[in-house]
Amino acid sequence: MEERTNPLLGTVVAGSVEKGVDIRLDAHASVEDMVVGRYVTIEGKKRRFFGMITDIRLGVTDEDISMSPPDASDPFMVEVLDGTATYGALHVLPMLTIGGDVASIIEGPQPVKTVPSHFSRVSLASEQDMELVFGKEDSQRFWIGNPLDMETKLCLNLEELVKRSNGIFGKSGTGKTFLTRLLLIGMLQKSRATNLIFDMHNEYGWEGSSESAGRKVKALKQLFPEKVAVFTLDEENSRRRGVSTDFTVRIGFDEIEPEDIAFLRQTLNLTEAATEAVYQLRRRFGRDWIQKSLDLADADETRDILQSMNIHESSFQNLRRGLATIRRLPFIVSKAPVDAVKTILEYLDRGMNVVLEFGRHMDITAYMLVANMLAHRIYRRYQEKTEASMAGNVAPPKPLVITIEEAHKFLNREVASLTIFGTIAREMRKYNVTLLVIDQRPSAIDEEVMSQLGTKITCLLDNEKDIDSVLAGISGKNELKTVLARLAPKQQALIFGHAVPMPVPIRTREWGTEASYKEFARGLDVRQQAEKDIKELFD
Repeated sequence: MEERTNPLLGTVVAGSVEKGVDIRLDAHASVEDMVVGRYVTIEGKKRRFFGMITDIRLGVTDEDISMSPPDASDPFMVEVLDGTATYGALHVLPMLTIGGDVASIIEGPQPVKTVPSHFSRVSLASEQDMELVFGKEDSQRFWIGNPLDMETKLCLNLEELVKRSNGIFGKSGTGKTFLTRLLLIGMLQKSRATNLIFDMHNEYGWEGSSESAGRKVKALKQLFPEKVAVFTLDEENSRRRGVSTDFTVRIGFDEIEPEDIAFLRQTLNLTEAATEAVYQLRRRFGRDWIQKSLDLADADETRDILQSMNIHESSFQNLRRGLATIRRLPFIVSKAPVDAVKTILEYLDRGMNVVLEFGRHMDITAYMLVANMLAHRIYRRYQEKTEASMAGNVAPPKPLVITIEEAHKFLNREVASLTIFGTIAREMRKYNVTLLVIDQRPSAIDEEVMSQLGTKITCLLDNEKDIDSVLAGISGKNELKTVLARLAPKQQALIFGHAVPMPVPIRTREWGTEASYKEFARGLDVRQQAEKDIKELFD
């Protein structure tokens, strides 16, 4: 086997495939230099293993030392015991084999199916090891950050990422928005997918907030004006913030379907009977059912209509209060002057990424109504186009990634089956549409939806249920919980899933400096040049 020059950390003394291996540190390796989340390589007799440090502990060969420790003021005695009667130990979770066996040599890193033998040598992973496992930045891989305590660029495979729905999680204030902007830049640069972003807090279009309070940073439109369009529900707010928008979205009463109201049942405090009444009113009044229901004024006429449909008056009044809440939303009009869905699709078809800002309308009712309505209709068009392409009539639509915040509102156990987002997550890009979900309460998301997320990026979580939800079904869950619990409150995250060959804790790359903006723009230039070269090669 090829000799390695990395300094020796220690040797393997015990372990199992399920729980990982125990490493006794060499006398010259300081336990205080070890960090949970760092990567090591293990030189077995037949294979070379790549793994992560998941725990660090102190050990003694004689329990009497723990009961009666030596005088710490005597440096000679401490030095005599250190490395002999006392020692440092690591717990390492091997995840890949990166050499030695035929499969690793021919096909690259392979999942671990065995353990290294006793006394195998352990070293810190080198930059070359990291590049072998995670790859270098190229036309498909995007540099998202650096492994903890390393300067190596850690890259995600963006082509793999957009093949399935994905999630970004973390408690409030840990940098989910920052990570989302970073990932969206990567998709814009490296994947052939377009993005539709429902931007509840106005963070992704023209400019957003930095990790440092009070400072603004460039967002997608400023960095890539020819690739991003900003739509708004609140033109006045956009103008006041100095944002140049491409389209103002208006939604007509006649566009709202009974299913849209049923989805908002909890938010609007509708009873079950009131929700059922929605469908009856739609059949009675047609597309203008909301306006006509709200316009009913004559008591006798109203009573006769309700009796003919077997709707109780209290249920009708409960429904009217909910519909009145929707009518007060400024972007809701009797009839929209321009079809917003058609306009969004036209931009997406041209390869433009669309950010829909909500301006001042940040309440959850407005966000849920608009996101579910527009996404449902856009998905329906993608379904039609994909089915037509299967019949050989047209080209398939470009892959689309829909980004939603407050994802548990759309994907909790009660409503996931009612929303288009639940359907998209379960169908796994069946019609060329996937999700990027952002949330601080992953435990509130339906378990089936969580299981379908291909790649998860999670910042610090401190709720046990949330941690269990994010790590459900992953190998080495207990060890990764230790890594996740020790992430810094900002600019650190744990990534695992289809876009990386193994779980990896990272320190995210910088955002907000002129140097970082130039790096992002240069990444797009590389992608465009690669596409041009491929086109010229085959033309």
